[in-house]
Amino acid sequence: VQLQASGGGLVQAGGSLRLSCVASGRTFSINTMGWFRQAPGKEREFVARISWSGTGTYYVDSVKGRFTISRDNAKNTVYLQMNSLKPADTAIYYCAADTTYLPRGNVADYWGQGTQVTVSS
Repeated sequence: VQLQASGGGLVQAGGSLRLSCVASGRTFSINTMGWFRQAPGKEREFVARISWSGTGTYYVDSVKGRFTISRDNAKNTVYLQMNSLKPADTAIYYCAADTTYLPRGNVADYWGQGTQVTVSS
């Protein structure tokens, strides 16, 4: 499975961005897809995940009510809509896919290349 993430950029606090992640290859093996992020000097952390075939979603507390994860199976694409962005959301965002479930620590079967999100105050 190959993952290609895009959509990052520079935005002012309170603004919005939408990240996209396109999966290719053995996508039939995917059970869950999600997003992680890593801020400078910090460990990578889980942000959100969505079931590849169902409707289950899960978010880290710090983004609940502001971020929404969704998918378009016809396009093999997962999205992360980020609203009301804060400077604390500044990080490199990584798309991930797993044949089992997420999160399970900071481990995933497949990773995208990361896209930078910078939120200015």
